Amino acid sequence: MEELQRALGERGLSVSSLPEKGRCLIATKDFSPGEVIISQEPYVSVPSNTSRSSKCEVCFGSDNVKKCSACHVVWYCGSACQKADWKLHRVECQALSNIEKDKLKYLTPSIRLMVKLYLRRKLQTEKVECPVIPTTVTDNYSLVEALVSHMSKIDEKQLVLYAQMANLVNLILQWPDLNLKEVAENFSKLACNAHSICDSELRPLGTGLYPVISIINHSCLPNSVLIFEGRTAVVRAVERIPKGTEVQISYIETAGSTMTRQKALKAQYLFSCSCPRCMKLGQGEDIQESAILEGYRCGDDKCMGFLLRDPDKKAFICQQCGLARKLEDIKDIASEVKTVSDKAAKSLASGNNQEASSLYKTVERLQLKLCHPFSLNLMHTRESLMKIFMDLSNWKEALFYCRLTIPVYERAYPGCHPMRGLQYYTCGKLEWLLGETENSVRSFMKALDILRVTHGTNTPFMKELLFKLEEACAEASYKLKPADEDD
Repeated sequence: MEELQRALGERGLSVSSLPEKGRCLIATKDFSPGEVIISQEPYVSVPSNTSRSSKCEVCFGSDNVKKCSACHVVWYCGSACQKADWKLHRVECQALSNIEKDKLKYLTPSIRLMVKLYLRRKLQTEKVECPVIPTTVTDNYSLVEALVSHMSKIDEKQLVLYAQMANLVNLILQWPDLNLKEVAENFSKLACNAHSICDSELRPLGTGLYPVISIINHSCLPNSVLIFEGRTAVVRAVERIPKGTEVQISYIETAGSTMTRQKALKAQYLFSCSCPRCMKLGQGEDIQESAILEGYRCGDDKCMGFLLRDPDKKAFICQQCGLARKLEDIKDIASEVKTVSDKAAKSLASGNNQEASSLYKTVERLQLKLCHPFSLNLMHTRESLMKIFMDLSNWKEALFYCRLTIPVYERAYPGCHPMRGLQYYTCGKLEWLLGETENSVRSFMKALDILRVTHGTNTPFMKELLFKLEEACAEASYKLKPADEDD
């Protein structure tokens, strides 16, 4: 712990302990918006491969990947990544090769992550004088041991599941001295501490365990953000963090009511949040925001009021104009929305984009009767339509729906949130494709203002954004030139 404190101290950080929270990361210097607070490589990681797509074990890329010829489980994009992973995969490959083919379906990413965890520990500790994989202050199994498991808060059904998963790990490793109770506890640690590894546009690629990053606690109103550059986890400040302040990130999707966020945290991470945003639970402002984001609209199309249940729970009353909507009417529309949404999702999954677009438009029409204009459900439907039309190269329709989501993004993701920046970026790219150069410049600038803070400026993703902005600015300048200047 002392060595970790010294290493973190050099970065302007310190591990401390807070009542009700346990360990936390405290800034011992001021951090500016966009400044990297800490970064870490995963102790172990696995890509989220499916039957339709496979990713490289090291870079998580999906181009030109080939199966390992021995185990037929792990994929690599080339010799460089295969060589980088060889020390660990050499022993993992032997274990995976012994699995019977009919058992491979049980080899989930969580099982693989645990197998790799124990193999890496063995390679770091087996030969103390000269370990196969050297340890460092921020890369050793003792950091995993220090993670919380919340085993006392887990119900019996989940405990049984972890025990079954531990038995499967034991079947793969075939170590006579493997502590199954410890393996089960480590599965609980993974559930509470592992992170979804995402690309620059926050699309999930896999899962990784980052023991030092895991010290950082959650807030629904965080002062920093976790972004991945390849498999490297990078935490940047999104606002000024004064010396002595706790560094906080968000573990969950922050767009949603306080009740929704609390429910998600309790289910996945087994704790309740007490951040400033969550402390407003039940207060007027929180009730209004919940009703707007997740509730219903007024029956008067011209009214922007939000609805609350009346005391008899037989109707919803608009808090602006007083108009009542019968509970039965709302239930009927909600039921229809669910039925058509299920059909739309099936069409989309089967690759029938034309049919899916028609069905999602029906969902949108129904939701416009049911939901508040700032409803997250309505926003998600419009996002689905935007993505479908992008896949169909129908840029005009895609831009139409993208623009409809922007006001909701601005409300649901306040401040410097990467989701908001990415939506501006999408809008800018669509405007650029449709020749709306000046609009694209404005959208790219809005995206850059946020993403330069959350993503930095040196990644390929950000360099592409900067290039697109320069290109759009150059074209906008050319269009503004007087005609006689070209003569």
